[in-house]
Amino acid sequence: QVQLVESGGGLVQAGDSLRLSCVASERTFSLYTMGWFRQAPGKEREFVAAINWSNGVTYYADSVKDRSTISRGNAKNTVYLQMNSLKSEDTAVYYCAASRSSPTVHASDYPYWGRGTQVTVSS
Repeated sequence: QVQLVESGGGLVQAGDSLRLSCVASERTFSLYTMGWFRQAPGKEREFVAAINWSNGVTYYADSVKDRSTISRGNAKNTVYLQMNSLKSEDTAVYYCAASRSSPTVHASDYPYWGRGTQVTVSS
């Protein structure tokens, strides 16, 4: 069973930057995709970004693609989400997710999830 632990959330002001981290309990060569989703109060969980672990190809939601970067850490079980120019609408719980399949934007395609880290952006 893969365990994912997120960190790096917090309370920031609009325009600030934040880097979220996710550590997987096993070497990510066995995981084909790692991604980030977010869920705001009263809304469905939505795709933010994903990375194909084997070739490094990245995918982003339109709402964040010009402000965010998903990347692999030097340790082979860590993924980061750098978010810049944060907006109040970025406020949500951010979840790390992983799968042994190709990247998709559908939460249902990811069998492994962390517990989430809260990001609150004040305007």
